[in-house]
Amino acid sequence: KNMIRILGVNIPEEKRIVVALTYIFGIGPTLSEKVLKSAGISFDRRAKELKSDEINKIQEIIEKEYKTEGDLKREVRGNIDRLKQINSYRGSRHAKRMPARGQRTKTNSRTVRGNVRKTAGSGKRKIGLK
Repeated sequence: KNMIRILGVNIPEEKRIVVALTYIFGIGPTLSEKVLKSAGISFDRRAKELKSDEINKIQEIIEKEYKTEGDLKREVRGNIDRLKQINSYRGSRHAKRMPARGQRTKTNSRTVRGNVRKTAGSGKRKIGLK
């Protein structure tokens, strides 16, 4: 069966359209609602129930009004590169792959650093592993 594609993104068919649109990078819940309101489409419709002209309408609105996917990723990338270029503190944090917004790093920066656990867990041995 044919997937619904908007802006080159496959959109899940079974979900309500207001949720399905958030699968596009750069569109969250609020923006999704705005787009559907201006397209005049009910939030409760499932993605697969939409007619092709409705899908085109949604796509048109998004393309005209908002930055999404590739363009947005490029802009974000550019912003980070600019921070590095001007040797700002934030840029240096990005370069070192550390939290850029003042979080503590003695603990709690696991996800940014790629979940490195250097110390052992509890002293308890796992049974069966030798």
